[in-house]
Amino acid sequence: MDLKLTGRTALVTGGTRGIGRAIVEGFVAEGANVAFCARTADAVEALEQEFAGGEPTVVGTAIDIGAEGTVESWVADSAERFGGIDMVVANVSALAIEPTMENWRTSVEVDLLSTVRLVEAAMPHLEASDAPSIVTISSVSGREADFTVGPYGTIKTAIIGYTQGLAFQLAAKGIRANTVSPGNTYFAGGVWESIEQGNPELFDHAMGLNPTGRMGTPQEMAAGVVFLSSPVSSFTTGTNLVIDGALTRGIQV
Repeated sequence: MDLKLTGRTALVTGGTRGIGRAIVEGFVAEGANVAFCARTADAVEALEQEFAGGEPTVVGTAIDIGAEGTVESWVADSAERFGGIDMVVANVSALAIEPTMENWRTSVEVDLLSTVRLVEAAMPHLEASDAPSIVTISSVSGREADFTVGPYGTIKTAIIGYTQGLAFQLAAKGIRANTVSPGNTYFAGGVWESIEQGNPELFDHAMGLNPTGRMGTPQEMAAGVVFLSSPVSSFTTGTNLVIDGALTRGIQV
């Protein structure tokens, strides 16, 4: 299927590892230019070099997304570089799970407010696009209570609500807004590998909850993001796409 992304431009936050990296790779495979950001300069440079000299164009920027003004500057620079923005994906997360006050503040700043700042900074460019799209990344932890019920799960719930509000508010402008909520996603260097090594009891419990007998891959999550971002999904807005291998059991109505 041609997703009609050739020559379009996507912005992806948290693009160097896991789901974010797979999203970058998914857009590139469909012919879209990508501007991505992440915090670690070495990781940004390494990923950018993987795509250097090829088509489409991939540009990485190292920023602290929680610092005031960084998102706005990155969006402006990216729009100037590519001559516009068609799609934004708010993927970055602090993964602040323990219910400390510091983690509450970090989750609000990094997970939620960076998403809001990204959308607001990109809005003039999305309004100028003929196929504008916003995709936010939440989690199944934003849909039902689990061991991340503190700052992480609560803020992921807020992201779903924020995005559905955007869909309603922006529908008349033709700007779509959707959420993807991944289930347990395993990749090298990721949170579940860390749990597997550091807390095997929790890892085994989590694996036992997966009806498919496995966790998902970043590529399986990214496929939904790229599709929802594309013009082929032109009548889909305000949805929360859960990609979890039947992990969650609540019925969406």
